[in-house]
Amino acid sequence: MRVLFVTHNVPRFAGDAAGSFVLRLAVALQQRGARVDIIAPWAPGLTATGTIEGVTIARVRYASSESQMTLAYDGTMVEQVRASWSGRLALLGLLRAFRRATRAAIANASDAGDPYDIVHVHWWFPAGLALLGALPPAPVRVLTMHGSDVRLAQGVWPARVIMRRVLAMFAVRTAVSSWLATQVNVASGGLSVDVAPMPVDTDRFVVRNDVARAGILFVGRLNAQKGIADLLRALAQPCLADATLDVVGDGPDAGALRQQADRDGIASRVRWHGSLSQPTLASFYESAQVVAMPSRHEGLGLVAVESQLSGTPVVAYDSGGVVDVVKPEAGGTLVPPGDIVALSDALAALLQDPARAARAGAAAGAEMRARFSPAAVSTQYMSLYNRAKASRKV
Repeated sequence: MRVLFVTHNVPRFAGDAAGSFVLRLAVALQQRGARVDIIAPWAPGLTATGTIEGVTIARVRYASSESQMTLAYDGTMVEQVRASWSGRLALLGLLRAFRRATRAAIANASDAGDPYDIVHVHWWFPAGLALLGALPPAPVRVLTMHGSDVRLAQGVWPARVIMRRVLAMFAVRTAVSSWLATQVNVASGGLSVDVAPMPVDTDRFVVRNDVARAGILFVGRLNAQKGIADLLRALAQPCLADATLDVVGDGPDAGALRQQADRDGIASRVRWHGSLSQPTLASFYESAQVVAMPSRHEGLGLVAVESQLSGTPVVAYDSGGVVDVVKPEAGGTLVPPGDIVALSDALAALLQDPARAARAGAAAGAEMRARFSPAAVSTQYMSLYNRAKASRKV
């Protein structure tokens, strides 16, 4: 089976965290005998075509200058588009570039006698939108929604209307969590959506018994949706007076969050690390005693999966797709969204009882390995691809 991925987010280099789960799926599918190519946006420092872990990635240029091609890879596309006309023009360029490159790839493969069986689009916006009305009947189309694209449609009424049109052109639609699938089903007017997560590198995120664990870890974008401001308020509670916090990530609220830590008198206990590569991030999971995920409306929460694979328990808000992976019956802890006292108490309970934290992390890790290994997830997607192909023949 030959598969073409179209996505705005995939690693730019080996070890890059951007869209790593998309590459992980491509690699796993190839290990099952499929052949996968990827179309993604160009970015400064990249070549037009490259290979990462045996997967060929074609990078498309979408603006006249390098300074304008910054929409992808760092999670700021929507902000850039809303902020300026140059961002909007760059988006239009990206949509056109995706459209041209995908049509050309399909035509070239067909002319060579080696056609694609599946076009698998990741995120309905922007890649799905780019291909609206642009593809021939073959190959079969599959769409995966990851969360940010669905939140966009929920927040902007015209986007919801456009999303319905985009979703209707796909034979199979998937979402990475049951919560997200329900949101899509409602927003799309009842279109069916399968639940199919992305894989995690279970060889990279492992339990290390020879590493001392301490403190709280947060990994994610520094914005309101990820809830880092709530976590800082929790750190200022008396029960966490001696706790330290490592923050991995960057984002638009970075400056305001540092100021908040100063005002609350906790700045000396917070270490800001910025964005890190996947190998470096793994060492942070291994050395933390607990990971905090106070995010709302998370599509799935791969940070929770990676953390628990590393034997580190997670305290999260009872919100969104996180509830699919942070399970109280399997070592996870969920607290009401916005309840700072409950958040601080749950974190303190695990920090003050290392044996309990170790048991929780072990239980959670076993479940994550069974559900999110590349082998398990690629098996599910191969089944979905075959179902999509069969539906075309009916």
